[in-house]
Amino acid sequence: MKIPSRNGKQITLLDLSMQVSGLPRMPDNFHPADPGNPYADYGAAQLYEFLTGYTLTRDIGEKYEYSNLGVGLLGQALALKAGMTYEALLRARVLGPLGMKDTTITLSEDQKKRLATGHSAALAPVKNWDLDAIAGAGAIRSTANDMLTFLAANLELTDTPLKAAMRRMRTQRRPTGMPGIDILMTWHTFTRGGSEIVWHNGGTGGYHSFAGFDPAKKTAVVVLTNTAYDIDDIGRHILDPESPAALLAPPKQRTEIALDAKVLPAYAGEFVLAPTFSIRVTAEGPHLYAQATAQPRFEIFAEKPDEFFLKVVDAQINFIRDATGAVTHLVLHQNGRDQKAPKKIL
Repeated sequence: MKIPSRNGKQITLLDLSMQVSGLPRMPDNFHPADPGNPYADYGAAQLYEFLTGYTLTRDIGEKYEYSNLGVGLLGQALALKAGMTYEALLRARVLGPLGMKDTTITLSEDQKKRLATGHSAALAPVKNWDLDAIAGAGAIRSTANDMLTFLAANLELTDTPLKAAMRRMRTQRRPTGMPGIDILMTWHTFTRGGSEIVWHNGGTGGYHSFAGFDPAKKTAVVVLTNTAYDIDDIGRHILDPESPAALLAPPKQRTEIALDAKVLPAYAGEFVLAPTFSIRVTAEGPHLYAQATAQPRFEIFAEKPDEFFLKVVDAQINFIRDATGAVTHLVLHQNGRDQKAPKKIL
């Protein structure tokens, strides 16, 4: 993969698996035709177009930054090397040898009947996501029993032909910059009080998952939910009782009010949460929209002047003004966090 880098290196599969490739979270040519199924129309042509024109903003291996693009590219590269589709490769190299008969990308008619419907944070049914070129980032559907089979193989509670590969995935380690958390080959680790949990999580529209295991105690847990709620704390708490599990409260019911369309352009602009992540706010007539980097655009609704909320997820945006009345910042309230973002000066 010939992506320009300041130190002349080329991205390797190891860089991709350990999230140190320097690639962004998502490609900048990701523009979904259907925000409800955003990955469905992002194919190989768009992926290669992005890679051809992208220059890394930092050296390969310089720091950890989780990249859905990187994981998707890893799956695509492995499939091309094997000369088969990602799904066929997964079935041949992992699912078949482990006996995971209820894990797949393409659902059978029976599996379609058993598929739990995904729900937004407001508990409204949402579409399933279909991933094309970056299927490795989250296209797989599975069951709790199959995932426990996978974890049992990682704990070597069963003898499988993947034992050596699974051991090797835990031999490489890099810091993430987050206290107590390192990254292995695709797995993360959480260390506290001398004990270590190996884990990974995932989320697509209307679903969240957590899988983790304690190699020393030979215990494992899978938590799956067909809602947009983050359930990592539940999984960590089961493996480590000292790790707190938050009480899950239902989202607050919010009432939408109408604002004069003339005031909405004042909120428009790009608000920077991190060097590579921002929220772009746009006004169109009586509607205001927010779009995070490489994510679909969603309408936001006024609860009070300067206070807005989303209906697709449990998140709110407050706008902050200076002494002159100009909007200078926004604050994103989501998942128990308050993130302040200054407005980018053009």
